[in-house]
Amino acid sequence: MKLNCINSILKIFAVAILFISCSSDLDFDQTKDLKLEPVFVANLAYFDVPANELADNGGNQIGYDSRYFDVFKKQFLRDYLSKAEFDVEIENTIARGFVINMLLLNSQDQILITQTFSVPAYNGTPNVIKFPTEVFENQRLELLKQTERIGFVVLMMSGTPLDQNSLGNLKLRSSATAYFEIQ
Repeated sequence: MKLNCINSILKIFAVAILFISCSSDLDFDQTKDLKLEPVFVANLAYFDVPANELADNGGNQIGYDSRYFDVFKKQFLRDYLSKAEFDVEIENTIARGFVINMLLLNSQDQILITQTFSVPAYNGTPNVIKFPTEVFENQRLELLKQTERIGFVVLMMSGTPLDQNSLGNLKLRSSATAYFEIQ
């Protein structure tokens, strides 16, 4: 009986201490200071063109293609994108040099930004070129946000003529890293 009495007193004492424990007032105004800075990486553009599709036609412009690029139609990106970076890698296994122009176009197909990539001819050794990261901030970022189409112009440099039996490929891989600031 005496043991039950002591256990009851200890339980009451333990519960009383829980009610007296330390606590602080919650400050919900701290959420106003919340700043999120997520980073996303995504594929931007890719192509792989075999040499036999690049047969000489007498000129040096051998290809043009543009695609709809509706990323900036979303209000979220226009509001919170603080910086963007483009990374481009080109592999050439064709015995001809190329110049590739990446065009960022607005809704009226006017060129906003042009990036030019010179690619040397393949000479039997690995020919993968990683170009310096292109950074878009401030005014360049505002131009980028107007982009609605992305286009590529492929120019062939002088050299051995290509025909239907030519070997090799011209590959372009690119990615975009988007930095956001949400407050």
